[in-house]
Amino acid sequence: MRQRTVLDEAEISRALTRIAHEVLEANKGAEGLLLLGIPTRGVPLAARLAALIARIEPGCDADALAGSLDITLHRDDLRTGPLRAAGRTEIPGGTVDGRTVVLVDDVLFSGRSVRAALDALSGLGRPAAVRLAVLVDRGHRRLPIRADHVGKNLPSALDERVGVQLSETDGTDAVVISGAAEPGEEGA
Repeated sequence: MRQRTVLDEAEISRALTRIAHEVLEANKGAEGLLLLGIPTRGVPLAARLAALIARIEPGCDADALAGSLDITLHRDDLRTGPLRAAGRTEIPGGTVDGRTVVLVDDVLFSGRSVRAALDALSGLGRPAAVRLAVLVDRGHRRLPIRADHVGKNLPSALDERVGVQLSETDGTDAVVISGAAEPGEEGA
């Protein structure tokens, strides 16, 4: 199987810094902002973005910006996939009402996880606005969902796998694409 790294640690850091600036610019500051990571890797990405925003915006508390949104019970593959335990939803400040919520995920692919996140969010209250920030947009959408903030647009084939590795969950930072071995490659 062939595999190539498309983003290394420094490139991920630069992409997140750019996204943090874009989020602040779109929101006209950090007032009323809430970053909710979609488990698994969206949670540490939301925390990283919150830390970057807190460094950029004086007086902003990163811990008050970042939380998590469990989407387990809102997924459309519950009947067909393996049994999953529900995770935790953590909302700093206790409410989404009247706030600008930025959903944070690692890879945007079909749009199904984001749809599940929107369903989960609607059960928590009424945000002033909802935006989407992703580290990688690989295309192949099956739902009419588009990210507002993208670290890297990464065209990929349907049979390829885009994997995000983060130091918090995997011990290293990288985005890799892997797919079936090319004819003539070892193991093909």
